[in-house]
Parts: sequence; structure tokens; C-alpha cells
Amino acid sequence: MKLDKLFMTAIALFVLSNANSFAQGPNNTGTYYQAADGKKGKELKTALCAIINPHTQRTYKQLWTDFEKTDKKANGKVWDMYSNKREMTFGTDQAGSYSKEGDVYNREHSFPKSWFNDEYPMYTDLYHLYPTDGWVNNKRGNDPFGEVGPGYASSYSEFSKWGSARSDLGYSGNVFEPNDEYKGDFARTYFYMVTCYESYVNSKNQSRQITSWNCPMLDGKVYPGFSDWALAMLMKWSENDPVSDKETNRNEAVYGIQNNRNPFIDYPGLEKYIWGDMKDEAFSYDGSASGIKNIEEQDEVEGYYSLDGKRLQKPQRGVNIVKTKSGRTKKIIKR
Repeated sequence: MKLDKLFMTAIALFVLSNANSFAQGPNNTGTYYQAADGKKGKELKTALCAIINPHTQRTYKQLWTDFEKTDKKANGKVWDMYSNKREMTFGTDQAGSYSKEGDVYNREHSFPKSWFNDEYPMYTDLYHLYPTDGWVNNKRGNDPFGEVGPGYASSYSEFSKWGSARSDLGYSGNVFEPNDEYKGDFARTYFYMVTCYESYVNSKNQSRQITSWNCPMLDGKVYPGFSDWALAMLMKWSENDPVSDKETNRNEAVYGIQNNRNPFIDYPGLEKYIWGDMKDEAFSYDGSASGIKNIEEQDEVEGYYSLDGKRLQKPQRGVNIVKTKSGRTKKIIKR
């Protein structure tokens, strides 16, 4: 039985266009997003930039301790989204030299720093920085995210893959393909980066735009910001891998440190209102709260599904999609 992918976001997209009596944003955000109310498409992206861009800038050294708040598993180990070779310990396995996968973890700019010329505040923005296996991180280098073709190399158990892009991707260079479990996480990371830094002031008090950034995933414009192939892929990734508790909890942790938020986590499906088939519909910051927030509440479960749409008798270890009888869907991770 195939899980209807369009259905997975239908409820979230519907409530995004139907305001109701709720006067607060989702996840206790209050009126944080109110200035974006009524905006659509390009204007919505610009309005969100003005809201989320101001934040507390971290030092590069502070990231090590920040990760202990933002990327800690329930068992206290490092939550590595590039490798599942070995569970690492904060501090003990931090940085240092490595010769193989599983040696150390380091600070990964999932949006490579060379793309934005090593500028601050992007350089230490926790919304795109993650603790990842040093060896796998090195294998990625500055390659864009993508989907590999035949002849690829991989990390342990093919958790991450790298090599030439598949022939129909729309890009012909080398790419790094993260695990399906985290493709949506990285898509929403990229939506954040292209929105947050549409316009910004760098550490030298110089005004900048993403038009000065250089990478194959961007189009050199303020809007849409992404290359056609990259946008199509990221939209697909975000739809197929919905927002998880991991992302929601991390969003809260980063907010506690930087005092800004990732709206693509707070409002699942928001990207549709900027780049997708809902870009002619007005965004409602409080109207969306009811549908998005209620998806986190208890509801009678209709069934559990794997990422490829197969119905499960019960949640399996790894990523599962839960569909409730009221029509809501949610990603959960069982360990």
C-alpha cells in the first residue's frame, strides 16, 4: 500500500490558508511571525527574513558546548546525521585527528562556508551547523547535497553516499546524499538559509545579499534563490520526510541560544507558500497554529507507515510515518 505523499501535507497546507480563532503562532511562538501575516510568495520570504535574521551571533568555539544542548540524543550521545558507525561522546570524541569513520566528530557547515565566503554571522549559525563524523564530513567536502547515480561511495551501511549525480537530477557534478531519515531536516535547513540571509549585515557592518554567494544550488537571485534542480529536489525531500520531534526540539534549543527560529519547522509545508503551488495564497501566522499545533496532540492512530509507504503493524526501529484517523500525519523516530 503506497502512502499518499500529497495527503501527508494536505492538512498542514489547508490550515495555512484558513485563519481561525487562534491568535498565537505554533510552538508557543506567540506573535513572533505576525509581521509576515498576509504575505505570499516572494514577499513572504522577504518578510520572514526581517523576522528571523536578527539573532545572537555565536563564536566558533561556543559551538562545541552549544551542540550538547542542540544535538544530544536521549542516551546523551552525539546525534550525528552523517554516520551511524559509532555513537560518539561529547568532548571525548570532539575534533582532533582521524583516519577513518567513527574516530571523531566535528563542526559541519551543512551549507558549506566557502559558498558564503566564510562570512559571519552565517559562519556560526546553529541552524545549519551540526556535529558530524569528521571522516564522512571530509568526504563530502564542499559538494552540494544531491542524489547519487551508479558507482557511488558510501559511509558505513550506506548511511550517507557521495559520487556523481544521477543522470536526471539536473546537475552533473559530484554530490553528497544524506540518509533518507534526514533529507527533510537538511531541506528545511536550506530553506532557512536562503530565507534568513536574503539580506543581511556581515561582521564588518557591510550590507549583503545571497546574490553574492556562489554555489551550484543557488541561482544568484534574491528570489527564488535556488537553482531549479535544487529547489525541486529540496521540496521533494521536505515532503517525503516531514518535521520530526528531533527537529522541533532542536528548533527550541537553538532559539534558546540564538533567539531566532526556523519557520519551516514551526510551520510544516510553509515552503509551498514561498516556492510551491500555494505561493499565491496568503500566509496566516495564527490560522496555521491550530492545525500545526494540534498535530502534536494525542489522536487516534489510523496506521504506521515506512518512508517508502509500506504499512507497518507497529512502529519499527528508525523513521516511521504516523497517520491519525483525523487525517494528520507526523514523522516519529523509534530507537
